[in-house]
Amino acid sequence: MEMFAPGQEVDDYLQAHQGWFRRCAQPMQADPLGDHGYVLTIGKFGALGFDVEPKIAVVLEPPQDGNYLMHTVPLPDTPNLGYEVDFLSNMTLHQVNGDRLTEKSLKQFAQAEIPWPETITQVEWDLKMDVAVQFPGYIYKLPMKLIQSTGDRLLTEIVRQVSPRLTYKVQQDFHQEKGLPLPPKSGRYFQRIRPAGEEQSESETETEVES
Repeated sequence: MEMFAPGQEVDDYLQAHQGWFRRCAQPMQADPLGDHGYVLTIGKFGALGFDVEPKIAVVLEPPQDGNYLMHTVPLPDTPNLGYEVDFLSNMTLHQVNGDRLTEKSLKQFAQAEIPWPETITQVEWDLKMDVAVQFPGYIYKLPMKLIQSTGDRLLTEIVRQVSPRLTYKVQQDFHQEKGLPLPPKSGRYFQRIRPAGEEQSESETETEVES
């Protein structure tokens, strides 16, 4: 995603996650966990008569060498929930010349009577996530292909909640806080990379994040 500000301003914003994380995580519930962590209730998902409301505990590590790591930690004082989520993301910032702004964006800056930035920041966020679900016994009487496709849909919905939606809200929140125009849809997209051996559909290659 693109941020219409220099890298230092974006860095300052991201490091002050106590101010934006819970706000941008909505509609997920985010409860603080220590100084740098949150317990996320991702939402209720269901299929085949089975419902699950996954929760994960994540920690936002202080940046090192320009890398912003976020990863799961064990949920505190929680029994076996029947699922496991292994979440690891790495975010990096790249400054580029502001002359790449679109004509529409330049007009937005002019209308707001503020100078357009000489440098803007491209934020790249790589997310690796594995989800394991323990279905009740009756589910395994169904065809394994159906069970697999159901698990894939569950994973897809979780990814949509955690990745593109959160990305868009962070982008929106930052620009509103700074009084800057919001970058166009072309300034945000995600690409889903399937594991080796799985077919990659063309629709997953570049998908603009909707509001």
